Amino acid sequence: MKKLLTILTFLSLIYNICATAAEYPFHDRSLSDDERVDNVISLLTLEEKIALLSTDLGVPRLGIPQCNQVEGLHGLSLSSPGNKRGDTIPSTIFPQAYGLGETWDRDLITRIGAQVAEETRYYAQRPGNRWKALVIRAPNADLARDPRWGRTEESFGEDPFLTAEMTVAKIKGLQGNDPRYWKTAALMKHFLANSNEFGRDSTSSNFDSQLFRDYYSYPFYKGITEGGSRAFMASYNSWNGTPMAMHSCLDSITRREWGNDGIICTDGGALGLLIQAHKTFPTRSEGAAAIVKATTGQFLDRYKEDVEEALAAGILTEHDIERAIRGNIMVALKLGLLDGEDSPNPYRNIGTDTTAVAPFMTPYASALAREATAKSVVLLKNEPAASGSKLLPVDPATLKKIAVIGPYADQIVQDWYGSTPPYEVTILDGIRAALDGSGVEITYAIDNRMGQAVEAARSADMAIVCVGNHPYGTRPDWFFCPVPSDGREAVDRRSLMLPDEDLVREISAANPNTVLALVSSFPYTINWSDEHLPAILHVTHCSQEQGNGVADVIFGKVNPAGRTTQTWVRDILHLPEIMDYDITRGRTYMYARHEPLYPFGYGLSYTTFDYSDLQATAKDGQLVVQFDITNSGDRDGEEVPQLYVALAHDNGPYRLKAFDRVAVAKGETRRIKFEIPLSELGTWSEHTHNFALPAGSELRLAVGASSADHRLKKDLKI
Repeated sequence: MKKLLTILTFLSLIYNICATAAEYPFHDRSLSDDERVDNVISLLTLEEKIALLSTDLGVPRLGIPQCNQVEGLHGLSLSSPGNKRGDTIPSTIFPQAYGLGETWDRDLITRIGAQVAEETRYYAQRPGNRWKALVIRAPNADLARDPRWGRTEESFGEDPFLTAEMTVAKIKGLQGNDPRYWKTAALMKHFLANSNEFGRDSTSSNFDSQLFRDYYSYPFYKGITEGGSRAFMASYNSWNGTPMAMHSCLDSITRREWGNDGIICTDGGALGLLIQAHKTFPTRSEGAAAIVKATTGQFLDRYKEDVEEALAAGILTEHDIERAIRGNIMVALKLGLLDGEDSPNPYRNIGTDTTAVAPFMTPYASALAREATAKSVVLLKNEPAASGSKLLPVDPATLKKIAVIGPYADQIVQDWYGSTPPYEVTILDGIRAALDGSGVEITYAIDNRMGQAVEAARSADMAIVCVGNHPYGTRPDWFFCPVPSDGREAVDRRSLMLPDEDLVREISAANPNTVLALVSSFPYTINWSDEHLPAILHVTHCSQEQGNGVADVIFGKVNPAGRTTQTWVRDILHLPEIMDYDITRGRTYMYARHEPLYPFGYGLSYTTFDYSDLQATAKDGQLVVQFDITNSGDRDGEEVPQLYVALAHDNGPYRLKAFDRVAVAKGETRRIKFEIPLSELGTWSEHTHNFALPAGSELRLAVGASSADHRLKKDLKI
């Protein structure tokens, strides 16, 4: 009898486990993804369907857990000036997205995305943690067509190919490489052409379908078709008069053509702005109906009453809602949220071990942030100084005293979507660590009050001046940016002049061996500094390892290879009006009409690289370009070779079509090979509906170190 009871108990246990596992058909992983999603929709009540029009993917009655969204442009953002919660929740913080773009390093961006995803899973699955977010609002696939744009800091740059490559790399890191499950879901921002902040809630970005395909939408297109993202946020603005939250292209192009079967969400408050700012509809219910019918399936706004009114009025149907929320459920499936308790999701246990070291506290996280910072540094100038030799890299043996000066020498400021790092290393900290034990004296002055900065510079062998912008205007209030050349979300820049350039001039007059460390979220018209200073480098804000990364470059531990991702203009008057979205009228390196201060793709090294032996062929649907790079200097270093292609038949501009960041030891020659599908080399054709080259096309190829430094050229007929 005891044995029989044991057997019955065991069978009962097995039955209960199986019954739980098979409680709903959508738990059955042998079904197709579409079948599982269909089943979830069939089980939902109307109230639950309406609830799924929010950013929460959870359905409590069906056991689908809560899952929301979180920012993650350059680190997981759980506590920032933008969220105003006052939390101090640590995560690994990397350079701003603008700085990450300046690395031109796909592999690095993927590793950073993977680290952000690891920390997101850690917090979402940590026992007792209230953060339940696995959809990350990143990367920003917008194009920084104008340096006055307040959110330039969030973008990878002005070029569609570079931005697409960085976008794809970040998505792959965020989502992971498992064939079935995502580590997190990458939700790109902001579709489409949202690069003015003043009036963004009511203005229209106007341009033709050619620029839509060739320029503004290209990074999103690649993010979906190559990166695998199945989520993006619609922008506030209109395109050619139609607000993006309800634009027909969301369904007709991004879903039907590109295959985004996941999330499309509005930006915050977009429903209300559709009525109040765009004045597209007289009532919120009409606006809500239009948004849902466009297959936008998530509101970042109050919406339930408006959707219910639209249903009652017959201007919205339950089927419309099902079409819109289908993508939300598909994303939940890819995150493993539809599996039940026995999910084989390889990411489901991250954070559940309460004895494990938090991922943001590991040596790996610190090393990754330091590497990213050093690789993001762009050496803009490095000429012989008063001493007769180049100031950078600095040899501590030649120094007795160094002055470190400026408001960003001993301060790291997080931007609107930054967060709380576990620690911070300022530039002053990094210099102190690099010179520890060398006997070099370090003096510091935040500014020149009472002549302190000038005195520090005058008594030193060299000075490093750290100036730039404040990422959110010193006070976390909307529209508060008191300095005209500062900018961020909701505030465009009204000047490109560096406010502290007078401080730089004073320091340079006191000590001609002055290095400008420009710590900024965007370019400046630093014409005086470029003309008079011997050395200038650029780094962005936020990285917890900013000081060590910058010091690694200053003292030559790392040979810089960062590159500009925007055209740095000499004068604000060289820019078209900010609301002119037709870039062919003088924007970006492709169409600029004035010589820039620093061209797109530009950056110096401590060594020299020679280019030679360009070969190019077109066969089997591929353009194959090969050439040699020789490190002809006396230091190991990295080079960023860039391939630009122009179409001779329409006298088009040179456009970036390939690049790499490669390590070349001193004296070494490396053979570089680029392979590009011919189907990617043309401009968009409404006739053929693709980017394929017309028959008999002739290409002009240019290989070099920037958009303005073409070392090798060749013409090739296809």
